[in-house]
Amino acid sequence: MARNRIGAACCALLFLASTALSAQDGPTFRMDVKLVNLFVNVTDHTGAIVGGLTKEDFKVTEDGRPQEISIFERQSELPLNLTLAIDTSESVKKDMTEEQDAARRFAHALLRPQDQMSLLGFATWVKELAPFTNKATQIDRGLSQLRGGGGTALYEAIYLGSQSLARKEGRKVLVLISDGDDTVKSTNYAEALEQALRGEVIIYSLIDVPIEASAGRDTGGEHALVTLAEQTGGKSFYVSEGGLDKAFARVSDDLRTQYLLGYYPRHQVPGLNFHRVQVTVPRASADAFNIRYRSGYYSDSKPK
Repeated sequence: MARNRIGAACCALLFLASTALSAQDGPTFRMDVKLVNLFVNVTDHTGAIVGGLTKEDFKVTEDGRPQEISIFERQSELPLNLTLAIDTSESVKKDMTEEQDAARRFAHALLRPQDQMSLLGFATWVKELAPFTNKATQIDRGLSQLRGGGGTALYEAIYLGSQSLARKEGRKVLVLISDGDDTVKSTNYAEALEQALRGEVIIYSLIDVPIEASAGRDTGGEHALVTLAEQTGGKSFYVSEGGLDKAFARVSDDLRTQYLLGYYPRHQVPGLNFHRVQVTVPRASADAFNIRYRSGYYSDSKPK
């Protein structure tokens, strides 16, 4: 019963706070306050997952102002909406067979009846190869349609993937496989990141680059993939460190060990469009834990 109450609260878009005034004081006012959900991962200095933390262990601030945690859950069972976006451009064409096989295994291992997964392939253009489904066989069919060659519309894939995920409820995750080299320039980094944050999308970057240094290696693109993951509360992994299967397994482990913290903003700083959040565990020393969560959220009503 408690879990049902939590799930219902997390899926709510608005919290209605009514202030009733007496007749002589004037009319009744209604104020809409958005519920802010933060999915948080905590590891220690060795990288080991820190479980067993309680609501009282966490502190949340928004723009430096303390917030009261209204919703708390460990290892969330909320539905998972995941978009897998695979770079099929010329620069990563050689790895396509491995990507297809590893992605199939990932989809079959991850999907539960309440989850939904979609598949994007991107090169010069971004193409949806499988719409959201809980059937891994549909993802298999989409993977069989991957074709290599062309440029890399990386940021456009992030933008469109995040836009689609924003319409879903529950946890929203975008898993990217790419070398980070955006060559199409139809969408820029800032636009892609803003859309991900507006959609409350967590990005996991699986970075596919040569093990050896390469003259054509785009280290700037790699850094962008790392930063996108950090800003949205996700994580980045290099495919060269154990292969795609290991990278997918680490993503799966990460998604299964999240804390959910939800709060209704109080005492907001007026005039701000983007609100920065901070999550800490006050009882621990500053360097004891690595705490990952999205950097903040937009409070305006710009269309997604």
